[in-house]
Amino acid sequence: MFNIKEELKKLPEKPGVYIMRDKNDNILYVGKAVILKNRVKQYFNKTNKTARIEKMVSLIDHFEYIVTDNEAEALILECNLIKKNMPKFNVLLKDDKTYPYIKIDIKSDYPNIFITRRFLNDGAKYFGPYANAGSAKEMLNFIKERFQIRQCRKFKSNKRACLNYHIKKCLAPCMGYVSKDKYRKQIDQIIMLLEGKTREIIKQINEEIIELSNKQEYEKAAILRDKKIAIERISEKQKVSNINEKAIDVIGIAKNELSICIEIFFIRNSKMIGREHYFFENSNELTENETLSEFIKQYYINRIDLPTKIMLPEKIEDIEIIENLLSNKANRKIEFKIPKKGEKLRLIEMTNNNAKITLDNKTREKEDIVLKLKEVLKLDKLPRKIECFDISNIAGEYMVAGMCVAKDGIINRNLARRFKIKTVFTQDDPKCMEEVVTRRIKHSVENPKGAFGNLPNLIFADGGITQIRAIKRAVNKYNVSIPVFGMVKDDKHNTKKLINENKDEIELNDTLMNFVTNMQNEVHRIAIEYNRKLRDKDITKSKLDKIKGIGEKRKKDLLKNFGSIEGIKNADITEISKVKGITEELARKIKKELI
Repeated sequence: MFNIKEELKKLPEKPGVYIMRDKNDNILYVGKAVILKNRVKQYFNKTNKTARIEKMVSLIDHFEYIVTDNEAEALILECNLIKKNMPKFNVLLKDDKTYPYIKIDIKSDYPNIFITRRFLNDGAKYFGPYANAGSAKEMLNFIKERFQIRQCRKFKSNKRACLNYHIKKCLAPCMGYVSKDKYRKQIDQIIMLLEGKTREIIKQINEEIIELSNKQEYEKAAILRDKKIAIERISEKQKVSNINEKAIDVIGIAKNELSICIEIFFIRNSKMIGREHYFFENSNELTENETLSEFIKQYYINRIDLPTKIMLPEKIEDIEIIENLLSNKANRKIEFKIPKKGEKLRLIEMTNNNAKITLDNKTREKEDIVLKLKEVLKLDKLPRKIECFDISNIAGEYMVAGMCVAKDGIINRNLARRFKIKTVFTQDDPKCMEEVVTRRIKHSVENPKGAFGNLPNLIFADGGITQIRAIKRAVNKYNVSIPVFGMVKDDKHNTKKLINENKDEIELNDTLMNFVTNMQNEVHRIAIEYNRKLRDKDITKSKLDKIKGIGEKRKKDLLKNFGSIEGIKNADITEISKVKGITEELARKIKKELI
């Protein structure tokens, strides 16, 4: 038996990683400590803790720890364990992306240029990372359009030049039409372009234009002039600041009640080459600084390609350790900066502003529903997960239930569930509802990481006060607190209103009414389709399976052609005999059996 008080006494005064587990041995939280004894004890002291940590501590059954030689090792181990186990109470960066780079194989006599997602130590030149393949392709297409480089991946001598040579998009090194030095001059200009050294390229091109004009080769000079104009335009398009730095990542953050967004701008040689953003849910339980700190650790520690500077909107925990760790890893100085004034502060403000816009765009629709529902229904918590239940049967036969789920204001069909009624044997919808909701809640109480996930923040019942009371009885069995409302329909079977357990009608605006109506229609569809499926299956078994000469394949072909037993029944003999494998005699037998 694990005794927490006794185990706390055994904790060493050394750096390491601690792992909190629940009674089912699931990992709740992974943390790093400079001194394990001091850090782990803090969780069990009666000090002020956030609601999230309070909840986590209440679930801890036992813990374990791993001692490391220093805090840097603990930091790496913490990140790896978080990424591997995805603990519920850690801030999680769900990022399996590999970013695109533009690669130039400069070791080759006639280098090729292409996009890759593998950053290797192979002597080639890599430019990036580009935040998405689109921006990398745009740059590569520009290069191929304006520079006459080879576009074949495998270079070899040919008997004749390809189409690219004839349309002046390649100098045909495979045919020996261009010297290595002349081809290399193009590659050098492309490298300068990707490094942002556009002034040097334009200076070279101007010299070439003058030289060609003196030779009266005006057509070639015009081609170079167009190339110069295009380079100037793409250079101006990319320029975002006057900061003279080789490689900077600028990080911004924005928060609302639903989520936190972290935005990264990738700036290389004063050029914005891309951006990326990440969202973190349950933001009402997280601080911006906590999220930022966890993001930085998980994002950068296992990366190969690192900038020279990372600019942050505020100082984070462990910033000096992370800085030293990344510098040692890259064999060069990597700095974290928190700008206070000037151009760098302007960049932080711009990134923060973009994070806010990105977050607003993502959550505006969700906010309209989730936040307004909280307000209108007077809920204590945001109804981020809503479940809706409906019962379907025909005169007490084929009794089933459907469950529809909405997360953050959006119905998620992948989370829908269907139930066969197991303990009610007469037509009693409230008892059926109580059984189904009891079974559903039991799943989450006994296995929170199972297929049903966490308990909902709100339940809608397709029905009135009797259905609400049935669900409340189910909820009370497990001593959990979940608000329940009924969705009442009018005489035309359209959603009319929401009512609470006191029979009070809830006024809803058009947006909320549409959302509730969609949930009611969806759960009704799930229940009805399941009911119909069971009936068809039963009818199929009792009718077609008894007809001699009808095997599984012919049965499937018949149902595929006519949709149901009723469709076969209403078809004439000629139509039935058109189905593959069905003779006229067998068609007559089928009609006779189904009448």
